[in-house]
Amino acid sequence: MLSLPQLSHAVLRSLREHLRPLVAYHLFFTILASSLVLPAVAWTLRRLLGQFGRPVLTNAELIDILMSTGGALWLLAAIGLTFLVLYLQQAGMILVAIRPRDNHYWLAFEALWATLRRLPALAGLVVVQVGIHLLLLIPVAFAVTWLYGAFLGGLDPYYVQRVRPPAMWQFLGVASPLVVIWVALAATLYFRWILALPLVVLENLSPLKALTRSHHLTRSRRHHIAVAVIALLVVIIALPFLATSLFDRIFTPMLWWLPERNAVLIPAMLGYLTAYVLLTLAITFVGIAANALLGACLYLRLAHREPRPAPPPADAHPGRLAWGVELGVIAFALFQAWLIVNSFELRDRVTNIAHRGSSMIAPENTLAAVGRALEDGADYVEIDVRLTADGQVVLYHDRSLTRLTGDPRDLRDLDREELGAFDVGSWFGDAFVGERIPGLDEALAMVRGRSRLMIDMKPDQGREVALVEAVIEALYREAEARTACLDAAHDAIEASMCGDPDVIGETRLATMSPSLVPEIKAREPALKTTLLAQLILPGTLDRRSFDALGLRHNRITENEIRLARTHGYEIHAWTINDRARMSQLIDLGVDAIITDRPELLAELIDDRRELSDGALLLVKLRNWLRT
Repeated sequence: MLSLPQLSHAVLRSLREHLRPLVAYHLFFTILASSLVLPAVAWTLRRLLGQFGRPVLTNAELIDILMSTGGALWLLAAIGLTFLVLYLQQAGMILVAIRPRDNHYWLAFEALWATLRRLPALAGLVVVQVGIHLLLLIPVAFAVTWLYGAFLGGLDPYYVQRVRPPAMWQFLGVASPLVVIWVALAATLYFRWILALPLVVLENLSPLKALTRSHHLTRSRRHHIAVAVIALLVVIIALPFLATSLFDRIFTPMLWWLPERNAVLIPAMLGYLTAYVLLTLAITFVGIAANALLGACLYLRLAHREPRPAPPPADAHPGRLAWGVELGVIAFALFQAWLIVNSFELRDRVTNIAHRGSSMIAPENTLAAVGRALEDGADYVEIDVRLTADGQVVLYHDRSLTRLTGDPRDLRDLDREELGAFDVGSWFGDAFVGERIPGLDEALAMVRGRSRLMIDMKPDQGREVALVEAVIEALYREAEARTACLDAAHDAIEASMCGDPDVIGETRLATMSPSLVPEIKAREPALKTTLLAQLILPGTLDRRSFDALGLRHNRITENEIRLARTHGYEIHAWTINDRARMSQLIDLGVDAIITDRPELLAELIDDRRELSDGALLLVKLRNWLRT
């Protein structure tokens, strides 16, 4: 019988009986992987990435690279090495459960050595088993990519995310069945070959023979196997969320009852976080071990008619290493908790950047949106600029006028006077009918003495340098205008309306092209530059060439913050319109947040300033948990 209750009971009982040797193996393997395997994998992949000679900054560039021969090889290597590490870990745990000894820690060492001896066979299994799944994926990936180009290729991704036009739903309707078909085929193969790993490890079969024998043993039983595997997967995924929710909803509120004195709160938070780290480590271990034990129990039931692995000998003991290793885990958790507590800064320093103006309230890149951003308290107003046919700089995001005006022509083919006839406000609402495409000079005049601009360069191919030079020339003219205004001012009030003559010093230029940054710096070294990126291939980016790195908010990690501090640049997060996520990113340590709702960010910053130190520490703790 392969009923879910029986398999669950067998897995849980095996986990309890073999807990200590499984923990020992998990620790030994983690140390080995962290010190040798993972650095070797990272070095190999970094060398492969270096062959591309450039960082990847957009999804389109990533797709271009992955579609190339080198990119496909890199992707295969990355996937293969990742699965090889997982297979090695699972193989060792299977050996620990099925071949017990009287000394738990010596058993863990033996399992680790036996696993490494089977490395060639396990690598071959990865190549065959994972490779076949990828081969099935290739036609689906090409088909989905082609469909995306056919339905959405001419649309701005930001427009697709925000407006969700009918073309998006049409694309999902056509592409989703292809993905579902691949998932069904991949799952069928996975359940058919689920015993291949135990067979390679325990019976020394070759990868092909193991796959064949697994298919024979699981025949007519794949439904029961699927139920057990999916149930286990749901539990593994749910456990971290349940643990975080438990701490966030039950234990965290208890900290609010403590006196708001750091001498009391910090030790309490240290103990709290130590318990949380230990629980997280335990959940990670249980998930990995339960998956390995499920494979072991299935193998014994189907190949040998045994219900589960035999328990360890009655005289089995942990050995002298046990207390030292387990105390080491507690010390590690305490150290991690200390690092977390010390990463909380009580001072919030974040710049409020309005994305295309207040583009949730007014049409993007218009004077209405810029004006509303000034009212909403934005420190910077981010605008997109392009070059017209007559070399003028205007505010506009897309290459063509299609999305906002319905005209299919490209902006670069029209001069500024012609562009002045287009209405780019009526699509947003009746209140903005007649809103025009403004020039950069108009935006600079509007923010004079009230805010600053972050100018996102959107150059056409072959006109990159021309756009840079035109923008810098516009900044020079604005500086002259402000100087003249100050000279003519009769009092301090009039002078404050003229703005800072150092327009170059207060303005930021942003680009998604790393090659454009040195062009900007060569022409005006005092200009601050922001490199915008959706993702970055590790080890490929010169992090000393820009003043700020703008990342999609879900790409920002503690490591990115650490790299920014090391190399001396800022981290700007885009585009966030959710208050809770804004708060999390502030606590993560970003320097600026780019948002369509600057009024929401300004309100959040004001609210946090009113908190006491103790209350702010607890807010930061809650945000850390939710992150």
